[in-house]
Amino acid sequence: MKYYSIKFFFIILAIITAHDHGKNRQIEFPNIPGFITLVCDLHMHSVFSDGSVWPDIRIQEAKKDGLDVIATTEHIEYQPWKADIPNPDRNRSYEYHSNFAKGSNVMVINGSEITRDMPPGHANAIFINDANKLITKDPIDAYLEARKQDAFIFWNHPYWASQSPDASVPLSEMHKKLIDEGLIEGIEIVNDTTFSNEALQIALDYNLTILGTSDIHGIVDWQYRIPSGGHRPVTLVFCREKTKTSLKRALQKGQTVVWFKKKLIGKEDFLIPLVNSSLKVNSAKYFTNTTVAHVTISNSSDAPFTLRNQSKYDFYNLTDLVMIPAHGEVNIDVRTIEKLRKFELQFEILSALTAPNTHPVVNLIVRPKQ
Repeated sequence: MKYYSIKFFFIILAIITAHDHGKNRQIEFPNIPGFITLVCDLHMHSVFSDGSVWPDIRIQEAKKDGLDVIATTEHIEYQPWKADIPNPDRNRSYEYHSNFAKGSNVMVINGSEITRDMPPGHANAIFINDANKLITKDPIDAYLEARKQDAFIFWNHPYWASQSPDASVPLSEMHKKLIDEGLIEGIEIVNDTTFSNEALQIALDYNLTILGTSDIHGIVDWQYRIPSGGHRPVTLVFCREKTKTSLKRALQKGQTVVWFKKKLIGKEDFLIPLVNSSLKVNSAKYFTNTTVAHVTISNSSDAPFTLRNQSKYDFYNLTDLVMIPAHGEVNIDVRTIEKLRKFELQFEILSALTAPNTHPVVNLIVRPKQ
């Protein structure tokens, strides 16, 4: 009887743990001043190109992960299941996804993946009106048709080893012309489980929007080990409101930060406000008869921050490295030498990038309670 009671206890514990994880798996980041933060995955596939799931699964996954926006980006040229799933109307994937998303908070964007050899390689055109018109012999005509439909176009996995064996970005004259003519507006620096410093530098050099996507073909939970604490890569887009018009405008202006393997990557203009909105000095007070201030800093985001102290003060209870867990807090005892009404803590964020091998620096103002 005792054996069965213990066994029953662990079964119940497993159920509770699974339930809690399912509830907490949603990707959560705060808004920043003047903008709302939308969690977006703008590159994915279903059985309507070379994916292995029906569109309702993509919507269920998106709801579980707390996504605000997804784009249906089936391959235009690559249709391996067409013998079993004929697809003469390339808008059907968008129609199915939209229908399954009704009544949810998931906004669905119509898109397609222009799938060609390098150059130009693969690109996503999103916010299109008719995917069928992108079926052309000349790849440049597909880009031009997407532009005619006022699409937002971005270069997919430019460092993909299947098209670039050394995983470099083969930036050709064709790509430069497409960028100059506004036919490439963004670039994936993150695709699935991969990241490219070179793609990030190209985004900065050519003022392209920084994007990170799952490019998911199979099951999200399996690919990113979500039950074990992983997460899909997403693009955080900072918009005025949750509408397709506002989202497109924000993408065109480069108002993004990528969330990848628990790291944040983006331009300073938006990454630093996101960090500042995530971290908050909750309390500060000097220990009695000392000049050591006990400071509590909380984190309201999914990002576990690794910070390196750059302040003129050192710490009584920690080294120069400070870890703040996602949705958690840390206590720092700061040696200020004299009692101050206000002082500044400066940290280099080792878990974030604003350029290749470049970590941003943030300042937190502390006002100890007198």
